Amino acid sequence: MTNIGISKSFELEEGRTITIETGKLAKQSDGSVVVKMGETMLLATVVSNKEPREHVNFLPLSVDYQEKYAATGRFPGGFFKREARPSEYEILIARLVDRALRPLFPDDYHSEIQVQISLISGDKNTMPDALAALAASSALSVSDIPFKGPISEVRIARIDGILSINPAISEIDKADIDIIVAASMDNILMVEGEMKEISEDDMLEALKFAHKAIKIQCKAQLELAEMVDKAKIKREYCHETNDPELKESLKAATYDKIYNISKKATSKQEKKEAFETIKQEFIETLPEEEQEEKEALINRYFHDIEKEAVRNLVLNEKIRLDGRNLDEIRPIWSEIDYLPAAHGSAIFTRGETQSLSTVTLGTKLDKQTIDGAIIEGKSTFILHYNFPGFSTGEVKPNRGTSRREIGHGNLALRALKYMIPSDEENPYTIRIVSDILESNGSSSMATVCAGTLALMDAGIQIKKPVSGIAMGLISDEKTGKYAILSDILGDEDHLGDMDFKVTGTKDGITACQMDIKIDGLSYDILKEALEQAKQGRLHILNEMAKTITEPREDYKPCVPRIVKMTIPKEFIGAVIGPGGKVIQEMQNETNSTIVIEEVGEWGIIDIVSNNKESIEIVKEKIKNITAVPQVGEIYKGKVKNLTTFGAFVEILPGQDGLLHISEIDWKRINDVESVLKVGDEIEVKLIDIDNRTGKLKLSRKVLLPRPPKH
Repeated sequence: MTNIGISKSFELEEGRTITIETGKLAKQSDGSVVVKMGETMLLATVVSNKEPREHVNFLPLSVDYQEKYAATGRFPGGFFKREARPSEYEILIARLVDRALRPLFPDDYHSEIQVQISLISGDKNTMPDALAALAASSALSVSDIPFKGPISEVRIARIDGILSINPAISEIDKADIDIIVAASMDNILMVEGEMKEISEDDMLEALKFAHKAIKIQCKAQLELAEMVDKAKIKREYCHETNDPELKESLKAATYDKIYNISKKATSKQEKKEAFETIKQEFIETLPEEEQEEKEALINRYFHDIEKEAVRNLVLNEKIRLDGRNLDEIRPIWSEIDYLPAAHGSAIFTRGETQSLSTVTLGTKLDKQTIDGAIIEGKSTFILHYNFPGFSTGEVKPNRGTSRREIGHGNLALRALKYMIPSDEENPYTIRIVSDILESNGSSSMATVCAGTLALMDAGIQIKKPVSGIAMGLISDEKTGKYAILSDILGDEDHLGDMDFKVTGTKDGITACQMDIKIDGLSYDILKEALEQAKQGRLHILNEMAKTITEPREDYKPCVPRIVKMTIPKEFIGAVIGPGGKVIQEMQNETNSTIVIEEVGEWGIIDIVSNNKESIEIVKEKIKNITAVPQVGEIYKGKVKNLTTFGAFVEILPGQDGLLHISEIDWKRINDVESVLKVGDEIEVKLIDIDNRTGKLKLSRKVLLPRPPKH
């Protein structure tokens, strides 16, 4: 018997329809839906254990997004021809969904939750990423898992001045705003995206436009859940044991101490050690048999008390953990050309956060290949971010790149990408690597600043310098008090209600990433935060300008030089030669690298070498190969073959002409071999090209003095 399931549809702008269906696929999961828009379909499932693992006091949520290549009728690349570990793009989409969902589970729910989203059918012109959170939230909404949703995400793009929801892939490249926004019915939760130097007011307008569309999607989820029996009664659970008396006595003994220590402007490590001492002093007041038994509870309660004390300090006395004013940026110093052998390098240090960034310039052969089910292509700008354990004084095994590292690197890449010169102006593939050497707040923004400095040190003619700043918020809904913090510390991020990273030039915003952890954040507060972020961003740009104001006029001596040539497409084969013989000989003779790319009707050639003379030799050889013989031109040719009626002379690579015996000299010649030998180099003039056969007719005698008549 076929189960047709239950579905709910709603209209997106421009008459496009989105349908959410449940009860047809993956019914053994706790919740499953299929979201469909056009030919694009996402399957989302959610499963949560009935009981938590032992000694778990956090939310063990995992979110995965995977694109099935069969969804677009393609084979996966690689030897095994199957989907393997997630690509960076898939990880980034999973992070977007995770960040939107995570704040919406009860604080005391500690069972493992696994959300899996799969692209099972794909339209090549529809971006599935903007539908992933809708699918995940819908699966949770039709399940019995406790969830304070629904939520959804939309992509907002501004194209030709008009805001659009979930535009076609072919339209996105024309947008000057491209952001994904997540929200519930009442509140914005998460924002991430890139812009082309837009204003703060434009940013707010896009957020409001997104929220209006998201409310429609949340309403559809609520209506669908009403049709599903399981979703009407959420499961009961008890994942925490509490001791109110212990909590009260701990607060009475430690709150004032934490509050007073927080007033002192000390380092992150000193505060950490001081707070640990306060906690241990309390533990030692307990009977010995209770100390170990209640340690887990004390740790949890102490964290909450510490959070409350620090927040109240900021709200009541406008004092931050390191003694700064609310809008004050930590001391900044920077340095360029720190690594003499690198193509470009910079150190950027802000407070206790430090990035050492390098720039490497390569050829087209170094382009990054993007091979996804939907997105394919090549990238000439790459940015990698590394966050080793020692940057926070921790022992952390190296187990490959983390999702956080991928996310932070992508944010920094988006911040800088529109400031990179076009391929016509910049022949190089560019790779930036940011190694975080110290971290106490917003190492991704330090990466943006260090990356900008390293690009200028490398001689890349970026359009404008870019800086970034992380903003925070601490608020009290009961009193209405709030404090917007510029350049937040790691603890201020952890204890605060908002983490808002903004990057940009002096003229506008280029990227942002925002996570909001509270309900009811008004647009007025958001506008104030954006304006405060702008002032901080401009301050940081001024500090960077003390190190370097303009890109170097030239690349460093260690950078390989690239010279571009353009030839008609029909000559590409001649330059390469049979089996690559011609191009390989040129590369071996000149110790250079030659890269040829076919673009439309042209062949684009990059000649790469550290030696200017080698580049000139290659250019001359290619000019000769691609030259078209011109009647009346004089050529220095080589005799290739002799016959009784003349000689064949190669005037251009692969192009021979006949030098008839009568055109060798003014005087009569009876034997060609008496005048010329194979291998001789002689000057000849092209006197004619046969219109029918294309054969070349040469003359040597017209270049010789004509003997006088007797």
